[in-house]
Amino acid sequence: MEQVVYVDGKFYPASDAKVSVFDHGLLYGDGVFEGIRAYNKRVFKLERHMERMYQSAKAIDLKIPHTRVEFIELILQTCRRNNTVDGYIRPIVTRGPGDLGLDPRKCKRGPSVIIIAQPSIALYPKEKYEQGLKLVTSSYRRVPPQSLSPSIKSLNYLNQIMARVEANQYGADEALLLDTQGYVSEAGADNFFIVQNHSVMTPPTSTNLPGVTRETALELAEKLGIRAVERPFTLYDVWAASEAFITGTAAEIGPVVELDGRVIGDGRPGKITKQLMKAFRELVTTTGTPIY
Repeated sequence: MEQVVYVDGKFYPASDAKVSVFDHGLLYGDGVFEGIRAYNKRVFKLERHMERMYQSAKAIDLKIPHTRVEFIELILQTCRRNNTVDGYIRPIVTRGPGDLGLDPRKCKRGPSVIIIAQPSIALYPKEKYEQGLKLVTSSYRRVPPQSLSPSIKSLNYLNQIMARVEANQYGADEALLLDTQGYVSEAGADNFFIVQNHSVMTPPTSTNLPGVTRETALELAEKLGIRAVERPFTLYDVWAASEAFITGTAAEIGPVVELDGRVIGDGRPGKITKQLMKAFRELVTTTGTPIY
């Protein structure tokens, strides 16, 4: 059965789902989105994702034409029409169609709302979660907060895409970006953690996206009795770490075993990383907003 996509009040077969070529989301990346996962017929942390989406929209002065309750129901309806059991959900709100100028006021029709629910997503092959990911430090720096807040999950990911292109050129699984001061910021599409002295550390969200999976990893660490700290750290700290891992809705929790050709720890997914991966899997498959 062909996938069904929601676009501006109607459900369409995926092959018929379209937006205007004058949509400012297409022309300028003017819009916001979320990446959400469904596990075992439940949508994981749906309310938190909606909270973040509305915060991002407010930050760019984009008025979503639905209440949060309405939007949540539209997401669930999209999942039902696609018979979602386990899947990846992508709600998008663009500025809407306008002209070829930048001015958002020219988007007279108002925002466009799109919801995609596909069966699954896999950023990395399954064996990478068993063997570990190899990262390379990008020469591109994460856009600083004085230029654009990294808390805004906008449609413009060119900064991260350039870093991923570079990682591809070096044969790495993912890129690691630094901020303009040289501190570790985040991976191309994920938050980044290290383990030192049995403590989990991740950069503060002033320089990277406040990821929902990041928040979950910190909560799980506390429940497991693992000390968790949010503080800046450098590449040296990563090279010297006993473990490292990434977190993200699509990536979930993925072990990192190498950065810039330097082996992290013993070159295998670490004990604490595997504890968190196991606890995460148990959590996501037993909690969430029911679809049916």
